[in-house]
Amino acid sequence: MGVSDLVLVGLVLLLGLCGVLVPGVPGSWLVWAAVMWWALQDPQPVAWWVLVGATVALFLSQVVRWALPPRPLRPSWAGRHMAVYAGAGSFLGFLLLPVIGAIPGFMAGIYLEERFRLGRHGEAMAALRTAMRSGGSSVLAELFTCQLIAGAWVGAVLWG
Repeated sequence: MGVSDLVLVGLVLLLGLCGVLVPGVPGSWLVWAAVMWWALQDPQPVAWWVLVGATVALFLSQVVRWALPPRPLRPSWAGRHMAVYAGAGSFLGFLLLPVIGAIPGFMAGIYLEERFRLGRHGEAMAALRTAMRSGGSSVLAELFTCQLIAGAWVGAVLWG
């Protein structure tokens, strides 16, 4: 697989990661489709293992999301600024504290956005709890899974 094809797969992965944060966009399916396209174009065992791992991870993510209490996304979570802060925090956490840093980074991003908006620690913590209860936890589960898949793809590309 050429460099231009790898760049296209990476861009679709990035689009899928951003799509997870936007309600109504099938971000996890874009991530899976990018990995599948890569595995079909570069039929090596590591590519197929990444595809199988991505499929299993996305299935488990859906099981976790269905097990969470069903709560529709409310306007408190659906804010554009909050999604940007949460996504950036999750991405930075994923890089700074590999893999597990995505979870506290996601919540720190929401907290920072609310702290800037509301100005007080107590109000920002209450808003963080509300955001996580009103759909943020399911978004976090899906985003974390997609970040794991993207990380596995980057590792497989660099390794193989």
